[in-house]
Amino acid sequence: MKQIAVITGASSGLGAGYAHFLDDEGLSEIWLVARRKDRMEKLAKNLKTPCRCLSLDLASQTVLDNLQGILKEKCLAEDKKIAYLVNAAGFGCIGLSRECPRERLQQMVDLNCRAAMAVTEMCIPYMGNGSHILQIASCSAFQPIPNLAVYAASKAFLLSYSRSISVELQELGITVTAVCPFWIKDTEFLTKARETDKHNAYFDMPGATTVDRVVRKSMAAAKGGTVVFTPDPVSFMHRILASLLPHWLLSRICK
Repeated sequence: MKQIAVITGASSGLGAGYAHFLDDEGLSEIWLVARRKDRMEKLAKNLKTPCRCLSLDLASQTVLDNLQGILKEKCLAEDKKIAYLVNAAGFGCIGLSRECPRERLQQMVDLNCRAAMAVTEMCIPYMGNGSHILQIASCSAFQPIPNLAVYAASKAFLLSYSRSISVELQELGITVTAVCPFWIKDTEFLTKARETDKHNAYFDMPGATTVDRVVRKSMAAAKGGTVVFTPDPVSFMHRILASLLPHWLLSRICK
């Protein structure tokens, strides 16, 4: 049986980082899923592993239905097993939620929550013993955060969902890891998120980590069966504080 990886958000940032890492895993194919086809094709040219580039907007229900059909057709007909699923698609908005466009907030929930859940559920039938699911969450999932209200809530959903299905999938030998980093300085996330930051709520990110660090450490954690992983000192301390202090207090400190 041929083993493949499916990576969403694969055109840049963490998605591209995981593609480079999995290029050395001896897979028969890597599926790159993102909106920007030109970037995926450029990435694919730099990988040894054959790639299937799927230019899809996962915030659309119609697109999700189409992806499910593609998975069913290709995995069954070509006898493929999904060895790795990396849900790295997502974005955030910094600023007061009432000042962010409602359509953008809805799209964030659609992509960060609904799409991540849908892609996971449609991939599970083609996974098996030894397969790994990595959900790219955030340390913001550990508590409510003013000026990141919807983003933090969307990642809290993904964290809770990951913890639950990690237990459900144990008997199938499939591991689930929620990756919860602090800010990552070498991605487009902050640039995009700051587009709605009218009050300069986040002007500096001391302690920000890197794509390479997050990818390397989280892949090792996933292979070791870790369910919730904080790949940097700030996210590790955040997780501890969020488990000890009341969330109303942490929210006010963040504000």
